[in-house]
Amino acid sequence: MSLSEIWLFLQQGLLSGLVTGSVYALLAIAIVAIFKTTDVPNFAQGEIFMIGGYVALSLLLIAGWSYALVIPVTVVAVAVGAALFQRVVMERVTHSKGVGPQLVIATLGLAYALKGLVRQTGLGDTPRSLPSLVSNEPVLIGDAFLTRLDVAIFLASLVAMILIYLMFSHTRIGKAMRAVGMNPRAAQIVGIRLSRIRMLVWAMAGVISALAALLITPKILITPDIAHIAILAYAAAIVGGFTSLPGAVLGGLIIGIVENLVGLFISTNAIVVAPFLAILVTLIVRPQGILGGKPQVKKV
Repeated sequence: MSLSEIWLFLQQGLLSGLVTGSVYALLAIAIVAIFKTTDVPNFAQGEIFMIGGYVALSLLLIAGWSYALVIPVTVVAVAVGAALFQRVVMERVTHSKGVGPQLVIATLGLAYALKGLVRQTGLGDTPRSLPSLVSNEPVLIGDAFLTRLDVAIFLASLVAMILIYLMFSHTRIGKAMRAVGMNPRAAQIVGIRLSRIRMLVWAMAGVISALAALLITPKILITPDIAHIAILAYAAAIVGGFTSLPGAVLGGLIIGIVENLVGLFISTNAIVVAPFLAILVTLIVRPQGILGGKPQVKKV
């Protein structure tokens, strides 16, 4: 392989990795936000993402709605569904003295229920993609090629991440979420309702999942097994730091770039192994993740 080919592959892997990594980063943000406020890893994150794709697909292709209606309705529907699950299931398990394992099992139950629901409706029988609002015309950046859809996915993800940052930094609800994540007992003492904030965090995770689905499903096929993308989001959260929202973003971009570089330089068959190797290296070198900070014991 010549130096010019290596340079081309590096550019292509970097740019393509930023596109896919931005979607991983969004889902990783949702995972980290729920974990920080509830101490529970949400193992249904991929299925919530999948449901977002199928809701949009049903409204577009079956109901015949326009994208102008499909986008807000999909986002609201997934957010409401996630919030209701937290309120009806997770909160009741917590009130009945349920601990970590029971709460984790509850999220696993949601994952299997959502996947089973899709299979029962028959929507998952035929893999489909959402029609794209942006053309697939190639765009030359340096020596590498992306499509206009790729550029739109990255820019939309970037805008979403900036809005999430502004929400956490400059709104009362965002500050309340951060307070619950840092010390739920202290937050409760100063008047923050934990159940309300946790429900809002789940709703936010639903919004992020729906946005991620709307962005990436014009590029990939929607199937009941599309939820496996959450594995890559978990890899992103672990690499970046499972308690750090900026770390989730950084981890998502790293996983996306590593995947694409491995596919270009080694083999497409090795892509599935790359995220797990990244996790192993991170756990050996820096177990708390790149931006995870020092391990701390939460006060309750």
